[in-house]
Amino acid sequence: MLKDFAIAIVRTLREGGHQAYFVGGCVRDLLLKREPADYDVTTDATPEEVMRIFPRTYAVGAQFGVVLVPLPEDQVQEGENDAVEVATFRSDVGYSDGRHPDRVIYAKDAREDVERRDFTINGLLLDPINGEVLDYVGGREDLKAGMVRTIGDPLRRFGEDKLRMLRAVRFAARFEYEIEAGTFAAIRRLAREIHQVSRERVRDELTKMLTEGQARRAFLLLDETGLLPEVLPQISAMKGVEQPPEFHPEGDVFVHTLWLLDNLPHPCSATLAWGALLHDVGKPATFRVAPDRIRFDNHVEVGVKIGEEMLRGLRFSNHDTEQILALIDNHMRFGHVYRMKESTLKKFIRLPEFNEHLELHRLDCLASHRDLSAYNFVRETMTSLPPESVRPKPLITGEDLIAAGYKPGPRFKEILAAVEDGQLEGRLAAHDEAMKFVEEHFPL
Repeated sequence: MLKDFAIAIVRTLREGGHQAYFVGGCVRDLLLKREPADYDVTTDATPEEVMRIFPRTYAVGAQFGVVLVPLPEDQVQEGENDAVEVATFRSDVGYSDGRHPDRVIYAKDAREDVERRDFTINGLLLDPINGEVLDYVGGREDLKAGMVRTIGDPLRRFGEDKLRMLRAVRFAARFEYEIEAGTFAAIRRLAREIHQVSRERVRDELTKMLTEGQARRAFLLLDETGLLPEVLPQISAMKGVEQPPEFHPEGDVFVHTLWLLDNLPHPCSATLAWGALLHDVGKPATFRVAPDRIRFDNHVEVGVKIGEEMLRGLRFSNHDTEQILALIDNHMRFGHVYRMKESTLKKFIRLPEFNEHLELHRLDCLASHRDLSAYNFVRETMTSLPPESVRPKPLITGEDLIAAGYKPGPRFKEILAAVEDGQLEGRLAAHDEAMKFVEEHFPL
């Protein structure tokens, strides 16, 4: 268990004559009766001393005084972090890039180390041996008050590391806390400087906001702090974009998206969360008032293009990009499921990770007209169909076509697709039937 291993690290460091405590988010979570995702240890031992005491280590951030001590392989549990971060007490000097200190000075005083950290609720120390909490920054009071407050001057703290502005929003949303007035004002003043942070770091913070269970509140806070138009201007553009009230009684595109985020399951995959956020991203650019009603012509196609640009800019993996774009691209198809040919419906429900498509449709309905009839129809169809009828073994292959005298080329794809449609619709059930169908409909 990671907690026991972290306690053993503290004990070992102390036996070597060093100070050592739990620090940061794990202390906060333990005091809130939550299970920490990871455990961090802070100590007056230098990285070199830590690596001597624990021979099996990774000096992932040794220039900043950070060493990872991995769990023994036989103690690693699935879904649990497999290492404890051990950081040397330090003070930071200069933040030229607005993210990392230019250099660090090691310290012997735990108070000095705490005072360089981001928020009071993350600045608590815990002695895991006797349970004593050391609070030099008022973190316990802010935990009780439900307040996110920087340690010291907020302009200085955010000036050191611009990512902390997004972290303030995330913590406030996650714990349903308020952002302290001075901290909030500093974020509004410095919001435009968030561009100094790498897109990958921004992506990771936004993903956590979307998947930690309070996505709607997180995006409201992003909007209120002025960060939203900086990190996701395409989402900010949804504000005030009206929708036809007969389909969207909830309000404009931004309101609809926020309600959809509010219904995200917890836990939630990153791809579903981003698909939910971006499913209507093409609407602001395609808004028009027609004689009959408000329309968003081709908003899906436009949304896919906008989404791809956003996801590439945020450095998403190819797999995640493809899945999120597929969610955008297919979210309107549920409106046609009753009229789909059997083959088309079967191909639809065998899309990769179709459960996410189905869940996005459910969320979309709940955030608008609340009509779940298409959702229920597809679910019932999936339950009633045996897997082999949805993904049957092909009746013929390209080799069969070559043997029959057909020349390889683009026509092969058309022929094989037509045979598969016949198979999915129950019109073709055997190899000979399939070849006869080809001869009749695709003569040499």
